[in-house]
This record gives sequence, C-alpha cells and structure tokens, in this order.
Amino acid sequence: MKVYSLSGPSGTGKSTSALAFAHKLGVEAIVDDGLLIVNGVRVAGVSAKFEKNTITAVRRAIFTDPVHREAVQKALAHHQVQSILLIGTSTKMTNSIAKQLELGPIERYYDVEDVRSLKDIQKARFIRQTQGKHVMPIPYRQVEQNFFKRLVQKGMEIFSSKREKIGETTIVRPDFQREYIEISKHVYVQLLTYCCSQQAIVQKVEQAQFVLGDQVQAILTIQVKLPIDYPLAARLLALQQAVQQDFYLHFGYELDAIHVHVKTALQKKKA
Repeated sequence: MKVYSLSGPSGTGKSTSALAFAHKLGVEAIVDDGLLIVNGVRVAGVSAKFEKNTITAVRRAIFTDPVHREAVQKALAHHQVQSILLIGTSTKMTNSIAKQLELGPIERYYDVEDVRSLKDIQKARFIRQTQGKHVMPIPYRQVEQNFFKRLVQKGMEIFSSKREKIGETTIVRPDFQREYIEISKHVYVQLLTYCCSQQAIVQKVEQAQFVLGDQVQAILTIQVKLPIDYPLAARLLALQQAVQQDFYLHFGYELDAIHVHVKTALQKKKA
C-alpha cells in the first residue's frame, strides 16, 4: 500500500483540502479524525469530532481503541485499498496512525502549506477561532446529526479539474469546541467604513458591505472630493491597499476582493 501524510496545525484547512489533494495524488482513501473515507464516502470509523473533549478526540483520531481500529482495518481489506492519505496535526501523529493501522512506512510527507496558500490558511484559522467550525470531508447525509446539538450544515461539493464531482464536505461545531470569539458582522462594516473615511480623497462613505463566504469581500460605495486634480485610479488602488492592510492588522487574514464604487464627486460645503 502507498501511504502518504498530510499534516499541519489544527484549524488550517487540511480537511477542507483533503478530497481534492487526494484526487490530485491519485489516492483512493483518506484517514481523517478517525474516519476511513474511500472515494469521497465514509466506509468505516467514528469521527473524533463526536468526542466530548480534546483528549478523547485525539485518542479517537490515532485509533487507540482496539474495536475502532479493527473495524477500520477490516474495511481497508474489504475495499482492497492500495493507496491512502493520512491526515494529522503533525508527522508524529500521522506516523502513529500508520503504526496503529499497520499500514507500513509513510512514502511521502506533505505539509498543509504544500496544499493551501498562506491566505487560505490564515482565513481558515480565523474561522476556527471566531466561529468554532470544523470540516468533515464526507457528505452531509453521512453525519450522525444527533451527535451535534449546535451546528451541522452542508459544506461544499468538491470537483476535479475536469469538473468531475469527487466528494462533499460537511461543517460541524463539535462539543469540545467551546472556546471561540464571535464577531458581529457590523464590526467588519464599521472597520471598513472608518478606514475609507480616513482616506484624503473620500468625502463620504455611502455604504459598506461585508460578505463572508467562500470569497471574503468588501463592497464599498463612496463619494470622492472635488476637485479631482489627481489620478483617480491610482488613488482608489491606494484606498484598496489601505483597507486590505487595516483588515489584516485587525483580523489576521486578507480579503479576497475589495470592490470600490465611486457614486459621485462633491465639493465640501463651507461652514
């Protein structure tokens, strides 16, 4: 069996990228948080995200329970798995999983930074810290929802470069994820508004919108000051850069897009 490792700190988006990365490597199976996933479908195992605390979650993820371990080993044999990607928070953890499941030596080690951009990692960490959300690389229908009282929702469908569907993700908030800081949407809007208002060319910020989804965007509608005796495009670019810098300073990751709409240009009224 060909065995690969993908490791990185908690909350960096390993599970989000697992299906696409395994498909890219030509790997048929994934072990993630105690689950055995073959061709995008859970076939055995119990998720560590069902556990009540981090200690038991780690034990579940590294297969210390003999009944859990044997069930996954039987499924590996039944499905005749020839290649597998082990996911963990460190190479020590993935080596431990390989040893527990008797998979043989790991052929190649990958770090999360080999799979995801720094911007995506920063965004994933922010979402974990502020929303407590975890991703499971299995379909929504396969998640035993009675385990999660606070949040279970559909994630996204994962497609190959040829637009073939290779799996789905599900978003959960496990019981052990109790520590996170919730930030109201108006906080983002206030920061964007304030940052724009500090720019010399801005007469007024008419509207600021913040969109937090797959793409994190700011949509800004402004009035600029007259006279426009400067290159407007260059000044608007400088405004975008200032917004990006302030956003990163406060929240630790970058916006994917900053759309600035100039509605009007006005002369400031004399007092």
